[in-house]
Formats: sequence, structure tokens, C-alpha cells
Amino acid sequence: MEDSVDRIIAQWAQVHPEFDVSAMGVLGRLSRLTRLFERELQAVFTEHGLQAGEFDILATLRRADTDGHGLTAGQLADSAMVTSGAITNRLDRLLAKDLITRETDPRSRRTIRISLTQRGRAVLDAALPDHVGNEERLLSALAPGQREQLEGLLRVLLKDRESQG
Repeated sequence: MEDSVDRIIAQWAQVHPEFDVSAMGVLGRLSRLTRLFERELQAVFTEHGLQAGEFDILATLRRADTDGHGLTAGQLADSAMVTSGAITNRLDRLLAKDLITRETDPRSRRTIRISLTQRGRAVLDAALPDHVGNEERLLSALAPGQREQLEGLLRVLLKDRESQG
């Protein structure tokens, strides 16, 4: 069963047979799958009036705000693994949509806490089952054992990269 990356690797073997481009097979497939999956994930977010980054912020607030006091922008950036600049833009959009609040922490006037509004919680709770179902659909070509194996292998790569940086 040949895919588009196999054809690219075969072309490199013709042009530069002295190079081992097998890493290109793994990284090329990850890259192509990421683009394809992001497009299909975004389709579900769009149905709920969200961008992927906005969904990520809402989901982070829903799962990580365990004490109900909201999260700081720094805590959101750590949990969402994006820059503070990206967080600020996303927060501005979510605030304009009335999906979050941004308020001064009464315990520390220098700290701003971000929380879900009731509307934000409702939007997330409506989008989440569709998102999870979509993710399941995207992985449906894999048998359960294959999926566990892939998850384990990706975990090894991710832990290695995260420890580097």
C-alpha cells in the first residue's frame, strides 16, 4: 500500500541514492497528517463558531480550573503550550464573544484571572462531544492495538523533544 510520501522517498532514491531519507518517511507522514487532521478538526470547531486555538483555551479552562477561580494567562500558556502573545489574541477574541471573563484577582491585584462564562461553558460542552467523536473517526483506520502502539511511539518522541527544550 503506497502513499504520497512513498513516492517522494522513491524520487529521492533516484536522485540521491547515497542518502538515507527514511526519517523523511516518518516526519513527512506526520507533517501531512497534521495538516489533514487540522483541517478536519477545524471543520467541527467552525460548526460551533470557534477556531482551534479558541477551543483549546476553553477546554483548558474547563479541565484545569479545578478551584473555580480561573487561571492566569501564564497558567493558560503553560497548559495550552503556546506563547503569551498567542494567548492574548485568543483571549481578546473569546472575551469579545462573551465566552470568558478577565478579572483582577482579589487576592493579588497584579494578577488577572481568566474564567469561562456560562455561555463559554455551554459552547465548550456542546462542541466537546463532536470534537471527541471527530478524533475517534480520524483514528478509525487503526485497530486498538495499533493505536496504542502509535501512541506509545509518539510519546517517546514527544518526551525526548520536550526534554530538549
